[in-house]
Amino acid sequence: MKSGERPKLGRGLRQETRRFRLLVIVVGFFLVSLTFVLVSRPDAILFNMNGKLPVDQAPTSILIKQKVNSPPATSQKTSTDPLSGDPRVVDDDDDVKPKGTKGEEEESRVLSEPDPTSGMTELTKDGSKSEGEEATADATNVQQGSKPLCDFSNFRANVCDMRGNVIVHPKATSILYTEPAGSQRDELWKIKPYPRKGDEFCLSHITELTVKSSKVAPECTKYHDVPAVIFSLTGYTGNLFHDFTDVMVPLFTTASEFNGEVQFLITDMALWWTIKYHTVLQKLSNYPVIDFSKDDQVHCFKRVIVGLHAYMEFTIDSSKAPQHLSMVDFNRFMRGAYSLGKDTVTALGEYPKVKPRLLIIKRHRTRMFLNLDEIIAMAEELGFEVVIDEANVSSDISRFARVVNSVDVMMGVHGAGLTNCVFLPQNATLIQIVPWGGLEWVSRTDFGNPSELMGLRYKQYSISIDESSLTDQYPRDHEIFKNPISFHKRGFDFIRQTFMDKQNVKLDCKRFKPILLEALNNLNP
Repeated sequence: MKSGERPKLGRGLRQETRRFRLLVIVVGFFLVSLTFVLVSRPDAILFNMNGKLPVDQAPTSILIKQKVNSPPATSQKTSTDPLSGDPRVVDDDDDVKPKGTKGEEEESRVLSEPDPTSGMTELTKDGSKSEGEEATADATNVQQGSKPLCDFSNFRANVCDMRGNVIVHPKATSILYTEPAGSQRDELWKIKPYPRKGDEFCLSHITELTVKSSKVAPECTKYHDVPAVIFSLTGYTGNLFHDFTDVMVPLFTTASEFNGEVQFLITDMALWWTIKYHTVLQKLSNYPVIDFSKDDQVHCFKRVIVGLHAYMEFTIDSSKAPQHLSMVDFNRFMRGAYSLGKDTVTALGEYPKVKPRLLIIKRHRTRMFLNLDEIIAMAEELGFEVVIDEANVSSDISRFARVVNSVDVMMGVHGAGLTNCVFLPQNATLIQIVPWGGLEWVSRTDFGNPSELMGLRYKQYSISIDESSLTDQYPRDHEIFKNPISFHKRGFDFIRQTFMDKQNVKLDCKRFKPILLEALNNLNP
């Protein structure tokens, strides 16, 4: 070999050595990566260690097939009355209140905005729960077992009840029940949390929520130590009867078991409503309500109930209700909420100088008493002290509750004002005057059965043709007097306009007198 060729050979050997080292590095990196994929969890790169996506990356809608054995989560068929198919009677004197004005929103902000510290646990530095809290949540997750997340079997209300790691994401209108990686649960439900199932007109104004099981969920920004109840206010609220049958009674039934340690989240907020009934809301929950539609947080709960338990109109089914609650319990709760002092009626003769008190609910627009002075005179002749008052959407609930609680007998023509019987003392008597038109069944359903279940005495008085102002509008041989039930086929609007909006009552005092005598006799010890 020539001397000039030796440097070239040395350089060639060094280049070959570098190539070999580079090859070793590449092969080594490949083997390490392969080992990670096979042995480690690759999703740890895509997701956080707790398997949750950042809030801004959370899916707003996810389609998952429903595999549980449950009724399909679809809208129900329209019906005029979810109870019977008959038209539902509402009261025109209690029109639905419009949404609050800007001034009302400012005034009631303390009720609608959540307290940053209420019902929450502290976050760790990285925003996750502590090990102890995670362990508790995992333990509660077992309580759900194989039970479906939602129950759509009730004829009046759909309810979802989840125990475990539950994430409420208002911005995405979703509630996620988080599952471990190996879980086979695969559920998706659509629910409108207002107890008027089957009433498509009413539910068309209610926000639809998605309840689903998921292995991936947004990162929580608030952790709560108390359960949550999510419900809507938009429906038929604003009518006193519907305030109670659609919200108050179902909310009491659903939330009482928590003894105030529960967080309310309200979809379709009605701020004026929360102001009007703030006394009741504060008795049921120790925390300010959260306006679901305006909330931008992601909440973590250990239990969430979506929707309210509801049964027949203005009643509680003790055999199905949580803790077997009853309407007697509800009556007691309402008297306690407003600090009403009279628990039971005053027996005749117990206080010789005290007369039994009779409250007559006065109406101004429809179903008015045309001979009110004559009715008052007859009642006073029988020995009653008569109180006249009016109940409507603008009434001061606290004041009117005290008036109702102070009497022994309350009477009025069928309408939302009779809902105030919830404040009557035990064994008091409610007298309902039923207008002409075949409205006996709905009158008993709305107020007769509920009042008796509350522990009250109930009397129903159906007026005759001669006591109806309809005789001024139709001849005596008209079908409206011969067969009023046949007009029900024309629908609820006709029934309301004809038998309720355009009818007043001239009570036959001689015919009605035995009803008042019986109410008086009920006060004997």
